Amino acid sequence: MTTEDSADPVPRSSATVLLLRDDPFEVLLVTRAARGAFASALVFPGGAIDPGDHDPAWRESASGFDELADDERALRIGAVREVWEETGILLADGPAPVRDGREFRDAVTAAGARIRLDALTHFGHWITPIAEARRFDTHFFLAAVSPDTVAVPDGAETLVAEWMPPAVALALAQSGERPIIFPTMMNLARLAESGSSVEALAAARARSRFTVQPEIVTEPDGARRITILPEAGYPVTVWQEYR
Repeated sequence: MTTEDSADPVPRSSATVLLLRDDPFEVLLVTRAARGAFASALVFPGGAIDPGDHDPAWRESASGFDELADDERALRIGAVREVWEETGILLADGPAPVRDGREFRDAVTAAGARIRLDALTHFGHWITPIAEARRFDTHFFLAAVSPDTVAVPDGAETLVAEWMPPAVALALAQSGERPIIFPTMMNLARLAESGSSVEALAAARARSRFTVQPEIVTEPDGARRITILPEAGYPVTVWQEYR
């Protein structure tokens, strides 16, 4: 039994969003393109935080701007941006701009929209294990949208967008039928404990923040055992992954 080694690269700040709708209770998942981070995996919309997400000029176009600390604000702006870039859905008051290559803030301003940072509820915080070559420091958020919300993948980063009941998506992950990475699977398991967006949001607001950094051990047969602390509050603490 050996523990994997790494140069311990600094994890990149990122944000991802579990978009929820009801009747029935579903969460949006997108299929990544067969390149880049998490190639071909089924994931929640999201990605790395950009320098523009820290721009103080967002004060004029973002509800809840002054109620948040700088880092939290950038995470939420980045989360809203990534959702719009990958699915065309804009968490905002006002119309969603067309994805035509303009910078996000320019597009939002031109459309006369005001993004809603207060539409996001913190759901989880995961840091990629030190053993991994590519690392992310990822905050997960929940956001409820109307039952008729339509997601349109951008065709570059995301190829397919699917609304699924959390329990169905979790079963696909656990069976290996669809490629779903461990943090996505675990947050699906947490989400599946609720039966509606109202329940999920209430549970998230009542939960204390806890940073999860899994430990990975590779067995002699090549299997990887992934463990997280029970204090993280997830229904599973150990997972055996086969390559």
